[in-house]
Amino acid sequence: MEAFKTLTGRAAPLRMSNVDTDMIIPKQFLKTTERTGLSRGLFFELKTNADGSPNPDFVLNREEYKDANILIAGANFGCGSSREHAPWALLDQGIRCVIAPSFADIFYNNCFKNGILPIALPQPVIDKMMDEANGGNHIFTVDLENMKITLPDGEVVEFDLDGSRRHNLLEGLDDIGLTLQAEERISEFEARRKLATPWLERA
Repeated sequence: MEAFKTLTGRAAPLRMSNVDTDMIIPKQFLKTTERTGLSRGLFFELKTNADGSPNPDFVLNREEYKDANILIAGANFGCGSSREHAPWALLDQGIRCVIAPSFADIFYNNCFKNGILPIALPQPVIDKMMDEANGGNHIFTVDLENMKITLPDGEVVEFDLDGSRRHNLLEGLDDIGLTLQAEERISEFEARRKLATPWLERA
């Protein structure tokens, strides 16, 4: 998993609350277990007209936000079913950070497992960020090491994060990476078990 330390980039304002995982990635795009190519289905029903053409009014279709790597959204982001394809699709789009007043628990946890930083901030702060992102300068800096966000106007907003989750993102450790940190001890245990119970090794 790619480590997350400091992210500077465009922030796209998605002025919607209760965005569920089916809205993030509709069910017809869940047939794959690959993590690539899912950006095609990201917010499909929002960004695509009935005739299949792009909806020019959807924020991520607008030229100034096409390469956004930060998403600012409304409350209860990621609610609904517990599909891991939702953070996969965001990541495939290039979005590494989602800022919102609140998140659904399962989606929030899945973000950390896939290298996305979800940040919860009070609604008035989100409103200010939405306005800033909608202005002429959309560039934000998210500093995970110091837990600060620098807005386009220079204002600095601090955020809180669980220490273990912060450490894992900074080091690029997902569940597999965390397990491999104990690889030597696991190997030692397996060697001891093989000596103590050799019959378990028989085919």
